[in-house]
Amino acid sequence: MSHQPPDYDCPFCRVAQDRFDESVWTAPDDVVFRASDLCAFVSAGQFSADPDYPGHVLVIPVVHHESLYDIPDGALGRVSALRRRVSLAFKALGAEGTSSRQHNEPAGNQDVWHYHEHVLPRFADDGLYVQPRRRVDDVRRAAQAARIRAALTGVLAELPLTPPTSS
Repeated sequence: MSHQPPDYDCPFCRVAQDRFDESVWTAPDDVVFRASDLCAFVSAGQFSADPDYPGHVLVIPVVHHESLYDIPDGALGRVSALRRRVSLAFKALGAEGTSSRQHNEPAGNQDVWHYHEHVLPRFADDGLYVQPRRRVDDVRRAAQAARIRAALTGVLAELPLTPPTSS
C-alpha cells in the first residue's frame, strides 16, 4: 500500500537527479557519494546540537522505491553495501560506533516516501534517542559533507564498491 500522494514530487529523487531548489532541504555540497544507482548525502535534519557532531548520512537508491516492501533485493543489497562504507567512514572520522535505521509507513515514522537508510555516528552517552531532530544550516552540512566525503574516499580506496550486476 502506497502512502505517497498521487502527485508526489519526491525530494530524494530530486537530489538523486541533481535537481536542487528551495523545496529540497538538501544542497549540492551535502552529497558525499554518487553512482549510477546510489546516492548518499548529509541529512539536513540531525539529532545532535553539538557543533562538532560529524553529521549523519542518508543512503538512497537512485530509482524511486517507496519503502522496504517494494525495493528489489539487488538495490537493497547495494544500499546496504554503501551503508557499511559510510559507517566505516564515520569510524575513520573518530566515531566510537555507528547506528543505522530505516522507517516504513507513517506508523513506522517514515516521512519521505523514498526508501532511505540513516547512518549515524555514535559516541558514548550521546543521547541520540532522546534528542529531537533539528534542521542544520547549509554551511555546517557542507563542512560535515566535506569531511565525510574525504573519509569515504579513503574507505572506498581500501574497500571498493563493486558496480551493480544485472539482475
